[in-house]
Parts: sequence; structure tokens; C-alpha cells
Amino acid sequence: MLERVRSKNLAEVTFVLPADHPAGETSVVGDFNDWTPGIHTFGMRPDGTRAVTVAMSPGERHAFRYLAHGDYWFDDQGADGHDGRNNILQT
Repeated sequence: MLERVRSKNLAEVTFVLPADHPAGETSVVGDFNDWTPGIHTFGMRPDGTRAVTVAMSPGERHAFRYLAHGDYWFDDQGADGHDGRNNILQT
């Protein structure tokens, strides 16, 4: 799930996952962080979900996926689209 806060000069996108699926450390990776795992890792929230917030410029298109422990790649069904390989996010 994606949560967004947008202002004139900044788009903050919060990527949200359930607390226990998938198990283990999980990162959001995409063209906004050079597809580098570990830069944007999920942390627990008081409501029991896990989340990570990434600040981006508004009006941009980004490709991303999730990467969990054990080289498990998966998609976000709430993404703005899918290009056949990656999720698409429009800020």
C-alpha cells in the first residue's frame, strides 16, 4: 500500500506492508535509490504495519519493487501501474 503527502516542492511516499508478511528484513528498492537494498528498510509502526517513507520530487515517474530476506522480490498491488517487470509510482 502507498500513502502520499505532496506539497509544491516535495512528494513523500510511504510504502506500507503487513507486520509479518514477508518475514524478515524488507527494503523498497527502485530507480530512486539506484536499486540498492538496505537504503530504505521497513520499520514497525504503532498500528502493527511496517513502513518506510521516501522523499522525492513531485511529478516524477519511478520504478520500484520490494526485496525481502532470501532474495524474495515482490510487487505492490496498490502501485500506480506495472511495466511488465516493475511497479510504477507517479509522484
